[in-house]
Amino acid sequence: MKAGFIGVGNMGNPMAANMIKAGHELTVHDLRRESAINLLELGAQWSDTPAGCVSGNDAVFTSLPVPRDVEAVVMGENGIMTAAGSGDVYVDLSTNSPTVIRRIHEECAARGVTVLDAPVSGGVYGAAAGTLAVMVGGDEETYNTVKPMLDAIGAHVVYCGEIGNGMVTKICNNLLSMGIGVLMSEALTLGVKAGVSLETLADVIANSSGGNRRLTEKFPRYLFSDNFEPGFATALAAKDVRLATDLGREYGIPMELSNLVDQRHVEALFRGWGPEDSDAVAKLQEEKSGVQLRFGNMGDS
Repeated sequence: MKAGFIGVGNMGNPMAANMIKAGHELTVHDLRRESAINLLELGAQWSDTPAGCVSGNDAVFTSLPVPRDVEAVVMGENGIMTAAGSGDVYVDLSTNSPTVIRRIHEECAARGVTVLDAPVSGGVYGAAAGTLAVMVGGDEETYNTVKPMLDAIGAHVVYCGEIGNGMVTKICNNLLSMGIGVLMSEALTLGVKAGVSLETLADVIANSSGGNRRLTEKFPRYLFSDNFEPGFATALAAKDVRLATDLGREYGIPMELSNLVDQRHVEALFRGWGPEDSDAVAKLQEEKSGVQLRFGNMGDS
């Protein structure tokens, strides 16, 4: 199949690469052409604008940081909708606001363009390995048409229902992931301060009722290894938590614990840790407790 792909940064680049490796033909665009060099070497074509990614393609994908970027790329000057028309398909792989993507869907539908929301989960490692979870909302027939391209980037591609449902599912997932990260940093600093080694705590909890993938897969790769190179940046984590609390307010859902998680991420941003991996939020708890959660040390800062 043929596709346009806009936004080839940390997540978009490996996803686009996997599509090409699966035999799909891509036209790519990014604010920085140098971000696409490896894709061009794999055979992708370059477009100077988002609009140039539309013509002749079965679908156009975006992978962008925040909702306003998606709106600008879709509806702005030289955007997707300046070139798209009846029968075209647009798929947003970003983690976006359900309300924003539903509004984009309505505006595009008026011009005959079908929109799917298809946010992904699994981080940069999952994007590179092609093992992402992909959560798709929108027209089911269109979903089935583009699924071969989604299968190139994800090992668990799920149809979630009407437009916006993919975003809702992703936001709920990320809220839990970030909240678990905050709670785990408190539990682990408690255990280490009280005399148990971090290695023992991590091993026992991972094999008990408190076990979770953030503990078994993410913390060992980042926090426990003192590695804060972004697999999933703190700024993006903070954005996703805020999307969740905003959605709670929109639907009148109490979000007391989520608001505390939101505050912790805002504090991390004020510390200047936005570009670092989202595990950096745990450094706030480390400072307050006087315990550093790193494999191979004694624990106390």
